[in-house]
Amino acid sequence: MRRAGFYLTAVLVLAAGSASAAGIDLSKPYGNKTGCINKNGQKVYAEDMLLLTDTDFITIASACTFTEKQVQADGSLVAKAQCQAEGEEGQSTIQFTIKRNAKNAKKLVIADEDGTIYGEVSRCR
Repeated sequence: MRRAGFYLTAVLVLAAGSASAAGIDLSKPYGNKTGCINKNGQKVYAEDMLLLTDTDFITIASACTFTEKQVQADGSLVAKAQCQAEGEEGQSTIQFTIKRNAKNAKKLVIADEDGTIYGEVSRCR
């Protein structure tokens, strides 16, 4: 019985490693054209700006800091964030789902908990 528990533990550890390996790597920033231009600070203004990093999701009207991230079985990433909207006081909690584009795996799609898609981003150069 003890040996079966060991093997089960080993299988669970390997499965967890696979899920994380198949997950989304945000060690380098992702953005649309304007987001990538602004990755090191605001250089240009555009209504459609999107910038996604390991710690933040920034649009032209809001800045969100991730407080928790979980890799899902399908490889997508669910991230809870504290967000500050431009012109508003206080912060709100929003949950985002970040997943690979079905037609182009190099692009990521970002949506909120209601399914509203914020847009697509590519790895910044």
